[in-house]
Amino acid sequence: MKKVLLFSLFLVLGLFFSQLLPLWLGEVFLNIEKSAKVLMFICLAFIMINVGREFELDKTRWKSYAADYFIAMATAAVPWIFVAFYYMFLLPADLFGSWDAWKENLLLSRFAAPTSAGILFTMLAAAGLQKEWIYKKTQVLAIFDDLDTILLMIPLQIFMIGFKWQLLIILVVITLLLILGWKKLSSVKMSQTWKAILFYAVCLVGATESIYLLTKSWMGADGAIHIEVLLPAFVLGMIMKTVHHHEPQEERITGLISYVFMFLVGFSTPQFIGVDHAHRVVEATGVIAAQPMPSWGVLAFHVLVVTLLSNLGKMFPLFFYRDRKLEERMALSVGMFTRGEVGAGIIVIALGYNLGGPALIISVLSLVLNLLLTGGFVVIVKRLAQRAYGLKE
Repeated sequence: MKKVLLFSLFLVLGLFFSQLLPLWLGEVFLNIEKSAKVLMFICLAFIMINVGREFELDKTRWKSYAADYFIAMATAAVPWIFVAFYYMFLLPADLFGSWDAWKENLLLSRFAAPTSAGILFTMLAAAGLQKEWIYKKTQVLAIFDDLDTILLMIPLQIFMIGFKWQLLIILVVITLLLILGWKKLSSVKMSQTWKAILFYAVCLVGATESIYLLTKSWMGADGAIHIEVLLPAFVLGMIMKTVHHHEPQEERITGLISYVFMFLVGFSTPQFIGVDHAHRVVEATGVIAAQPMPSWGVLAFHVLVVTLLSNLGKMFPLFFYRDRKLEERMALSVGMFTRGEVGAGIIVIALGYNLGGPALIISVLSLVLNLLLTGGFVVIVKRLAQRAYGLKE
């Protein structure tokens, strides 16, 4: 629970400083923001490598995972669709038919899709449920949920920048990465200390940014090839023959990097309190960024609604696995409510497309609220599991 509260605290602190530092530091803030964005992507790569390391499947049973993948995909898609429609509802009625508004909202609302596998596994294990069906099934669904979220970023990228020949190269790279990930799943022996994983993260960000800058210098901004670090980092984690380090120092450093990442996500948020944007590296653009910011009371109401919609969408598994007790299916669904770094990573990508406005702020604050509620979600899961399995409290 301490980890979840710290996630929320650092995200809010980053949000706070994102509004005030541009006013206090002026032009100096430009260099700070550029450095912060590079560090943020390194932290994201580090986190996604660790998410990939959790992707442990029995390849001989791949057919049995087909139904689980469909359920996980729907569990990620339903909250995304609910939130996307709600964000469209917040826009003026004449924009409902605007493709620009839809594509921006589809990307921004995707933050509601992924379940935080790391937080969820840790808290369910702490509740003593490692040997139960709920824990094992949640492991599969949460990882597939994250994988589906990452894969769906590909068509969303196409929506944002339009179909260009450069995207064919990106699709080829992505396809090769997925083939590599499946063929070499959990088979490559590599050092997996926090220092090694951080080194891999730096190399991945360096490679993806170098490709982008080189192609940008040759063909201009419109012709640049930009490969998001999410999938390469995830695949690298997939192919590692996982070695779990439980030393206190390893866990402390890994946690610290996650906290820094959450801070930097908040820190990268565009200003929204009606101040001058002159000191930002890139001013937010697009249909959504042009919308007026509502009052704090109205904003809080929208955060509550978006949080409710995203969690209702996560109840999709309740309608499947009919051979299990209702309490088990309910516990499985509530367990999928947890959010964390992957959802924050989607917000990072949205920021990379210079999106802003009320929907972005609602997304960040909804993520904070869901993090704060995570302890309650785990308590509900534990109580339901106790009823299902006749466990003592």
